[in-house]
Amino acid sequence: MIILKYCAKKEVMKVAISAVDLFCGVGGLTCGLKKAGINVLAGIDLDGTCKYAYEYNNKATFIEKSVSDVYADDINSFFEADDIKILVGCAPCQPFSKYTQRYRKEGHTDDKWKLLYEFGRLVEEVRPSIISMENVPELEKESVFLDFVNALKKLGYKVSYSVVYCPDYGVPQSRKRLVLLASMYGDISIIPPLYKPNKYRTVRQTIGRLAELKDGEVDVKDPIHCCSKLSELNMKRIKASVPGGTWKDWSDDLKLDCHTKDTGKGYGAVYGRMEWDEPSPTITTQFFGYGNGRFGHPDQNRALSFREGAMLQSFPAKYRFYKKGEKINKKELGIHIGNAVPVKLGEAIGITIIQHLKKYVKEEMYD
Repeated sequence: MIILKYCAKKEVMKVAISAVDLFCGVGGLTCGLKKAGINVLAGIDLDGTCKYAYEYNNKATFIEKSVSDVYADDINSFFEADDIKILVGCAPCQPFSKYTQRYRKEGHTDDKWKLLYEFGRLVEEVRPSIISMENVPELEKESVFLDFVNALKKLGYKVSYSVVYCPDYGVPQSRKRLVLLASMYGDISIIPPLYKPNKYRTVRQTIGRLAELKDGEVDVKDPIHCCSKLSELNMKRIKASVPGGTWKDWSDDLKLDCHTKDTGKGYGAVYGRMEWDEPSPTITTQFFGYGNGRFGHPDQNRALSFREGAMLQSFPAKYRFYKKGEKINKKELGIHIGNAVPVKLGEAIGITIIQHLKKYVKEEMYD
């Protein structure tokens, strides 16, 4: 935990930097902020199946509640009077993702759209000193996001936002995310990249030392290091796949019917293997299925294991997602891992906040 110390009129003043994480999930953002030194007091999420992983790994309180039902008193109860209050979160991104754009065009609606407005409501009620919001890049084009930004500015916050490339901050995954930062103290923006392209973390560096698995197998030392069983046809397909390639590398007898149609020829980012010495593709909630993306292991004939997906999301190798001996719900675990904020990106956000506060809060103390 970071505590800023200042001497004013011969008295030492200590100011704790503390945060509450909205839409916390299993704790990717919380874990990253804590690694940076920020004291995350609590996480709030409607999905109670995230509780164990969140609390066990982060030693913070999990509140099972919809953010729509959360109010200032609920959040302020965690802070001490002199804390620098930080409110962070990643509203569910499904309504904004490029994968759901066609449904929006057809006039479909999603109640999750309103959750960013609820985030804005809580900002107005709590008045934290610092805010961070992370989401899919497509959100930047939506009116709900512009409303959120304008609401923050009207409240007196300095706001910045940009689409960041996660490998720049140590995430071994070619993921892009929209990161917003806002401060009551002064201008704030995410720190410059920490990694150059020739130093990006790779698949090999991240998962290369994990135990080998056959399809459908479970590592006896780590039940999360397990992978899906392939059908006989998909086993033939993965054996015909090359790192960085797609189904276009296969012989015609292995291709799906849709691949022979003009409408299917553009979907190249499926049924492929990852490359050892590059960052992985974006880890989605379906990363454990070989046909759902380029999620084939670089040289083992199987899809990614859940542990591998978590580590490519930059979770620590020993991050616990279930109690010992508890049955694993694979669909649920895929959602938990795929929807998480990459830990290393959370850490970069935390470093940004600390550096900002060391500059501006010090100036305020001496005014």
